[in-house]
Amino acid sequence: MKPHLPEGRLLAVTSATALVASLLLALSTPATISVDGQRIASDVAPVTTAAGTYLPLRVVSEAAGAQATFDPASGAVTLRRGTDVLVMHAGHAKAVLNGHAITLAHAPFTVRGRTMVAGATITRTFGSSVRFDARHDRVIVRNPGVVVAGAADDEP
Repeated sequence: MKPHLPEGRLLAVTSATALVASLLLALSTPATISVDGQRIASDVAPVTTAAGTYLPLRVVSEAAGAQATFDPASGAVTLRRGTDVLVMHAGHAKAVLNGHAITLAHAPFTVRGRTMVAGATITRTFGSSVRFDARHDRVIVRNPGVVVAGAADDEP
């Protein structure tokens, strides 16, 4: 009995498709992040999907004047800014904001060791606005009470 092998044409089309997708991925640039008009660097790019925008928590929170900590024993990620404290766990939509149990719209997840949170979580915790500018492939975060003055803003 002869093993079933794919047709040569199917194999060629699949290989060509994979090559084109790989080249596009290799040549694409990841979305950038701007917090209050300043571009911030992150070793993990934001993730944008139809369901929303997900940001690397530590770099965004620190740029916004907050502190993010991780407790490896419990897996808890704690975000503090002023009197606001958010405690959450990757993979769980249940969290605690200022001592009150809440349900996040989307559970945090990790990418290459970085906790990613939905833009809605940043908005809910700090009252910040988070939007994705698809034209410029950029996530823009604005914190309440911050006025960007002087030099031109990093956004269009």
